[in-house]
Amino acid sequence: MALSSISTGARNAGADGFVDQIDLGSTDASGDVQIATAAFATILAQPTFANPAFGSAAAGVATANAITDETNAPATGTAAVGRFRDRNNATVANFTVGTSGQDLNLNTTSITAGDRVSITSMTITAPAS
Repeated sequence: MALSSISTGARNAGADGFVDQIDLGSTDASGDVQIATAAFATILAQPTFANPAFGSAAAGVATANAITDETNAPATGTAAVGRFRDRNNATVANFTVGTSGQDLNLNTTSITAGDRVSITSMTITAPAS
């Protein structure tokens, strides 16, 4: 069944439930974002979330708290995919990476070993229908 309308409360709960998965675990102090080449062949950068990773959702949108830069990219390559990982390094979700029209848009997909890689803002949106 397709839903034609989802209440704001349900959208907030959905967005919060998703982003709260990033805060689960105890191995690391916070979850992270891995940015990689196609099929995760090479990890290019790993910025880290704050703990908690996101604030409470409003109007179905959860906004990330500060994301710490990757200050020394470990490898060179073209970013194509990424994933959110929880504090135990388990994958929460995979996503596409590009410069426009992707799940995560960077100013360039060309990352060189030693680069600083920054994510200045991030939101997760629960759909209204």
